[in-house]
Amino acid sequence: MTTWRDEIASDRPPLGALGLVLILLRGGVLGLVTFGGLALLLLCRLVERPLCGLNRPFTPRITRGVCRAAFPIMGVGYSVRGQPMHQVGAVVANHSSWLDIFALNACQSVYFVSKAEVAGWPFIGWLARATGTVFIARDPKQAKVQQTQFEDRIRAGHKLLFFPEGTSTDGLRVLPFKPTLFAAFYSHGLEHVTEIQPVTVIYHAPPAAGARFYGWWGDMDFGPHLAKVLGLPRQGAVEVVFHDPVSVDAFATRKELAQHCEKAVRGGLRDALQSDFID
Repeated sequence: MTTWRDEIASDRPPLGALGLVLILLRGGVLGLVTFGGLALLLLCRLVERPLCGLNRPFTPRITRGVCRAAFPIMGVGYSVRGQPMHQVGAVVANHSSWLDIFALNACQSVYFVSKAEVAGWPFIGWLARATGTVFIARDPKQAKVQQTQFEDRIRAGHKLLFFPEGTSTDGLRVLPFKPTLFAAFYSHGLEHVTEIQPVTVIYHAPPAAGARFYGWWGDMDFGPHLAKVLGLPRQGAVEVVFHDPVSVDAFATRKELAQHCEKAVRGGLRDALQSDFID
């Protein structure tokens, strides 16, 4: 039986001469800003790291600036509803596209938690390592080491960002949240000082494209998807919705916490998509 996971989006508009020009112009500027920001960040880390250790008081501002600039460069609209929390803790969000990295970094200082394979990816892996991403291996033998790493980062004031679905989707659904990573907040008293904020990332497709235009899932290659986005003259928009944060110790188990966050994120996506179809 074929499911949405097996399908490849066929909503790619035809790429004409204008599209090719836009790919070159937007891609060139985006690359210049991104890698220029990366170079500046690495230079700042040469000073920041020996003085501040795990704490990063300056370089996240560079990351936010680069990610915020990416959207006008690509021609994609960007908006935020709600407020990022300032408490100690973590953020959990749905995952639909490589654009999530820009969208979630543009409005807050966070450190992503990602599967170990991402570290070796060209472009995305370089950015992830430089911006302090926590890489985790799918190996039970590494569980205690990763648990300690999470705790150290949280106690250092880092706001970690998880994608509890475990994979990306087409942007039209939220998969069940896996409770495994939530276990990091139920150890050594962290549950009494930590809060979790659910966040919904919503993609509003361009008028000339299908609803799944920005979705990046399955075996899709990064390069063609990037070109597809850059080459479209009239873009859509991405919206980030911050829901109310909750205290970890308000939930008896990690499963209950995961279910609460999943419900909040799914509700935000459902309401937005319903509004799109009504409009």
